[in-house]
Amino acid sequence: MRTAVVSHERRVAAPARDGAFDARVYALSPGNVAFLRQLGVWQHIPAGRIQAVLAMRVFGDDGRSSVEFDAYRAGVPELAWIVEDSALQDALWRILDAEIFAPAECEDLQDSVLTLRGGLRLAGCLVVGADGANSFVRRAAGIPVTEKSYQQVAVVANFICEKPHRGAAYQWFQGGPVLALLPLPDCQVSMVWSLPAAGGAAMAALPADALCREVEAASRGALGRLSLSAQPRQYPLRQLRAQRLVQPRVALVGDAAHVIHPLAGQGLNLGLQDAQALAATLAAREPGRDPGELRLLRRYERARAEPILTMNAVVDGLFRLFGSEGGRWSRLRNTGLNLTDRLPVLKNLLIRQAMN
Repeated sequence: MRTAVVSHERRVAAPARDGAFDARVYALSPGNVAFLRQLGVWQHIPAGRIQAVLAMRVFGDDGRSSVEFDAYRAGVPELAWIVEDSALQDALWRILDAEIFAPAECEDLQDSVLTLRGGLRLAGCLVVGADGANSFVRRAAGIPVTEKSYQQVAVVANFICEKPHRGAAYQWFQGGPVLALLPLPDCQVSMVWSLPAAGGAAMAALPADALCREVEAASRGALGRLSLSAQPRQYPLRQLRAQRLVQPRVALVGDAAHVIHPLAGQGLNLGLQDAQALAATLAAREPGRDPGELRLLRRYERARAEPILTMNAVVDGLFRLFGSEGGRWSRLRNTGLNLTDRLPVLKNLLIRQAMN
């Protein structure tokens, strides 16, 4: 199929091999890494810019409850892979086989004819909206969304840690806020701290030394002394779900279709699975069938309906459960963590589900 890519951003520069790591990183499931290998993307990411997650330690808000997931005990090579945003984007641009219009801005979409600023018009059989939470394609197609704010921001930053992380990811539930430290190469970690909007802004504005001390205290010294290696940034958190994924000659994927809380690290994983499912639907269509036909696109929508609905429900449920105040809810969630930790069969089932 002949394709064109329209992007409002220029190609992202590749990260320096010996430079600091991006503050924005992703935790990719092994299933999605296999998809990227199949496309020839993963092979373009330098080995020194990715980190295997070999274990995950999750702590409750009572200081005692916890659950640990371990790749070795589950009989798998790794639980996930951590990769920088810039390294992944650079690899994707490298393998792209399409006409590229970047930077470009879309002004109008009528019956799969896309008009760019300056008057250039692109006519095709199908327009795929992969243009983020504020999707132009979704708005132009008239697809409504259900949306709510979590009244939180995600503060992200990188640190050099005193103690080796040994490929372990850490997460602390804090009665609403959630702190995660994800392993990076060279004894570094990437932080994602979901905080109330006002508190997050104040945290991101702290001097480097003060921020390090706050993170050390919140992480209970798990990785020893920390020193800042990438300046903090913050992103507002919200839940968004498009009421439909397809229209005649239009399909949505990724954040254009759904946005979830980052506490499970599944946002990009869902988006990659969207892309894989849409590509499979188009590749399997009958000879001569129009790729923009609504009945064909609904096959993609049906294939993604259950995974998206399930992930939305799970993540939102976890946010509500661990964000609820009161002794009863606190006892319930912390007991659940401890119970899960004592059931290897359940832990392995959860690991296998997450990996795929």
